Amino acid sequence: MLRLGFPVIGVTDLPRAVAFWTSALDLKPVSEWESPGWRTLEHADGSGRALGLMRSESPAEAHPRIHLDLLTDTTDEQEAEVERLIGLGAVSVDWDLYPPDPDFVVLADPDGNIFCVVHLSRAPSGPS
Repeated sequence: MLRLGFPVIGVTDLPRAVAFWTSALDLKPVSEWESPGWRTLEHADGSGRALGLMRSESPAEAHPRIHLDLLTDTTDEQEAEVERLIGLGAVSVDWDLYPPDPDFVVLADPDGNIFCVVHLSRAPSGPS
């Protein structure tokens, strides 16, 4: 049976990416499949794999066809998380595709990979 695994992000600086994403999402690196060009990150509580990081020389895309959405429940939490992520090395993106009154903030990781911090209570479908 086919199952969805975990997202893999291409990065140019693997140690920097490991440091950013482990701090950003409370993950920890594991030795599974570890190589000079690959790291697997799992949830800190050991509940399973969460993210793969793969060395890549391809440049990050300005408008990627796939990206991560990181979810928050309140406006205050969204603002605090955006500030925390910027403190970890993310950068704010001057996104030219924002709708009026967006429920998300676009950031890029230290390698330039775009991701969003979404405020669920403002999302069109509301909180889940």
